[in-house]
Amino acid sequence: MTGEAWIGWVLVVGMAAIVFFTRALFVLPSSRLQLPPAAERMLRYAPAAALMAIIVPDLVLAHGTLALAVGNPRLVGGLVAFALAVATRSILLTIAGGMLAFSLIRILAP
Repeated sequence: MTGEAWIGWVLVVGMAAIVFFTRALFVLPSSRLQLPPAAERMLRYAPAAALMAIIVPDLVLAHGTLALAVGNPRLVGGLVAFALAVATRSILLTIAGGMLAFSLIRILAP
């Protein structure tokens, strides 16, 4: 390999090994490692927290600025979808209602 190109490959292989071994600790059959119940309860919320960290900035930011107004179609659609999801627990109704609210605000808002 030329010059410093090997450094990138060493980093990739090293990080792959680290990820593999940290995850394998919990899966290996002879592993006696077990998380405390409090940690297991907290980890149940990790997927929802990650999803919120991805979605919320997209809903409240418009062109890089905070847009907490009724004229923000993504925010209105997201709030309607959230309310429908909590009220009905129906995925189809949540998607349809959120998209309908988003589309109506987009058409009606100047």
